[in-house]
Amino acid sequence: MFDSLSERLQAALSDVRGRGRLSEEDVSKAMRAIRLALLEADVNFQVVKRFTAQVRERAQGAEVQEALNPGQQVVKLVDEELTALMGGAGRELVFASKAPTVVLMAGLQGSGKTTATAKLALHLREEHGKDVALAACDVYRPAAVDQLVRVGEQAGATVYEQGTGRDPVDIAEWALGRAQAEGRDVLIIDTSGRLHVDQELMAELARIRKKTKPHNVLLVIDAMTGQDAVGVAESFAETANFDGVILSKLDGDARGGAALSVKAVTGKPILYASTGEKLDAFERFHPDRMAQRILGMGDVLTLVEKAEAQMDDERALELEQKIRKQQFTFDDFLEQMQQIRKMGPLTGLIKMIPGMSQQLGDAKIDDRDLDRLTAIVTSMTPEERANPAILNGSRRRRVARGSGTTVQAVNQLVKQFGQMQKMMRSLQQGKMPSLSQLAGR
Repeated sequence: MFDSLSERLQAALSDVRGRGRLSEEDVSKAMRAIRLALLEADVNFQVVKRFTAQVRERAQGAEVQEALNPGQQVVKLVDEELTALMGGAGRELVFASKAPTVVLMAGLQGSGKTTATAKLALHLREEHGKDVALAACDVYRPAAVDQLVRVGEQAGATVYEQGTGRDPVDIAEWALGRAQAEGRDVLIIDTSGRLHVDQELMAELARIRKKTKPHNVLLVIDAMTGQDAVGVAESFAETANFDGVILSKLDGDARGGAALSVKAVTGKPILYASTGEKLDAFERFHPDRMAQRILGMGDVLTLVEKAEAQMDDERALELEQKIRKQQFTFDDFLEQMQQIRKMGPLTGLIKMIPGMSQQLGDAKIDDRDLDRLTAIVTSMTPEERANPAILNGSRRRRVARGSGTTVQAVNQLVKQFGQMQKMMRSLQQGKMPSLSQLAGR
């Protein structure tokens, strides 16, 4: 996600980061590098021009020149301006005082709108406890209704559909009536997309909007299309007013042009981002956290939220007691690896830890390493997982054969596990804080 932009911006700021004094030439050089990085990331030219002018003005002001560490202050300015560029504070949907809250989804064909509809439904169910229904109003794209039924069921949402033979405006009105009668909390209306912005699409959206009076109109745009996506958003903003944006396919966007341009160009905030193919790869868009990720400053809050979502309090306390009593086994180790896998790709998690990306440099973090560790642990007997001390040479050779790895790999894992147990004993002797304290609870 934004890998090339992140590398270029961090390189542009590396020269000024540690400087105790900054000359006008130092600032100009950094601004040229930042401008080039943003343009190569396919950020809108006018947005780049305004951004660099704002940063330059602040960098040459008293708040930087009189700071104890001017270089670090410039990095802070870029972070603040990136955050402002993407919308400032993160936002959520507006929920109606009287249910159901109606959300109208719009977007071009191929933008990922139908999948985003199901992802939003799952998010609202899991994060807000909402009873969500979906209305299948995309009657023109082949199999669109069937797709929504399938992904809607996977998201645990009720899907209202009447096939492809009726007018989508009538289907939307009928679905709203059903949602009201059945007491649903939220109704999300999936509308038709087109291959390009046209009057027919806008007219149909306007009719559906008039009939259903949505509380939120969300535009789904493909982050990977860069400035083209921003152009689409601008066209929708002119002819079919929307309230916010869902960026789809953000995980595949190495540049970041859409994310950094859409708010500045349209004035509409990015509310959510789709960060993978699975339905749960969907999160609120936090401009401040995204700016910190881009600048290599980590994203601890999102990392903690992901960890808390995978670990219930009861299991955390149980694990804490095992550590205190020095009873942490390979079974517990395996469980923790599985929890990590649920949090997302390792490369993404690493970037959320401040400074970790710089320390690792070009080192490749391969999720398959976790698969190999899992294979080794599951090739052990229950007795061996509970008491690794009995893993003699013959047992280790058997584990290596069973896991498709080498004896050296087994030896390394057992050694690392032993070192981890020693560390846990040291922490315990030093009055180790509880897991709830570590999580900030």
